[in-house]
Amino acid sequence: MDALDQSLITLLRHDCRRPVSELAVLLKVSRATVRARLDRLERDGEIVGYTVVLRADAMPAAVRAITLVAVEGRKTGDVIDALKGFAEITAVHTTVGTWDIVVEVAAGSLPELDEMLRRVRLVPGVTTSETHLLLSTPRSARARL
Repeated sequence: MDALDQSLITLLRHDCRRPVSELAVLLKVSRATVRARLDRLERDGEIVGYTVVLRADAMPAAVRAITLVAVEGRKTGDVIDALKGFAEITAVHTTVGTWDIVVEVAAGSLPELDEMLRRVRLVPGVTTSETHLLLSTPRSARARL
């Protein structure tokens, strides 16, 4: 992947619905070049899909946090399944080390976060958790409006 491919992907991350002609102008190449690059990136599996960003996902939540979760024994799958039902949880990651699961959280207020954390601790298999509030995000590769 060269610099042109990386620039194309950056533009698509910010707006995957941009017309090929607009991408070509921004990249200072022909439409045929952009189309060929897109076709190759898709064919090679570098681009595996396109998505939509909902307003609710693009608007910053009042309270954002990372919660680290330790799980009892082999219950990680059960805990992950339970966490999928929490509206405040925006992503769940498995990890290695002291913690088994890393959870990204977006809540409307500190009391809402507190209530969600109480429910997480009640999930069967969760032994302990630790939460870190996110104050700002100086850099993110996520799509935004």
